[in-house]
Amino acid sequence: MHRPLITMPTKRISIGTVSLVCIGWIIALMPFLSASAVAQESSPVPLRFAYSEFPPFHWKNNDQSMAGFFYDIITEAVENRIGIPLVWTAYPWTRCQENVKSGLDDAILTVPTEDRARYSVTHKKPFYVKELHIFTAVDHPRLADIMSIRTIGDIKRLGLSVVTYSGNGWHKSMIESEGIKTYETPYLQNVWLMLVKKRADLVIEWPPGATPDLLRLELDTAVIDTGTVLSSMRFHLLIRKDSGNTAILDRFDETIAAMQRDGTINAILRRYTL
Repeated sequence: MHRPLITMPTKRISIGTVSLVCIGWIIALMPFLSASAVAQESSPVPLRFAYSEFPPFHWKNNDQSMAGFFYDIITEAVENRIGIPLVWTAYPWTRCQENVKSGLDDAILTVPTEDRARYSVTHKKPFYVKELHIFTAVDHPRLADIMSIRTIGDIKRLGLSVVTYSGNGWHKSMIESEGIKTYETPYLQNVWLMLVKKRADLVIEWPPGATPDLLRLELDTAVIDTGTVLSSMRFHLLIRKDSGNTAILDRFDETIAAMQRDGTINAILRRYTL
């Protein structure tokens, strides 16, 4: 005898029901999705600095930690007070500028020039001003003439030459543009080697920046600082025009002014005996 086939009733799920379930899940997840989106939007974009190894401005120690008074000033102002994370990458100075032009990096610390203004923007007041002295070889045959120099015009009048590092925008606009004979080297330390070998007559540099290299090269007794303050360089933060962080520049000026008032910048300079 065959038992009757028992069939269970089937329940159809309409497309409308599925849609309602999906919508319910989306509504349930919205707080989490919104929180994630807000977190991404509020995360500041890092500012990528291109710099050259140049004590006491900025350099990397053997343990890969960064040091230097420019590094300390910028880190305190931009990262600690404004809240923008920083990434520092070292290159030869000419490449630093090319990397900002091309978009590989965002910012450099240097003197504003017409050429740099084509691809970067900056703030109103310098965050640091350095005095430039005239250096020469101790045994230079025209030492008396060199000691008499007081202006850039004097260098041209005396027919003297100057050696500098590649990419020195101040030198190009202030010295080379005056028709003064100029030699360049891609490596900063070579400036001093060329000077003592009489391949050029003068170096124009900031004394605290010159001293570490002269000591490292054991040329501190072969080169003399004439004491003549020829000019000064006004250092700014330059940020690439299409970088997402150009809006911080006004705040940067305000922050540097606050750091000057509260003694932070003087404290940093004292750490480097400046």
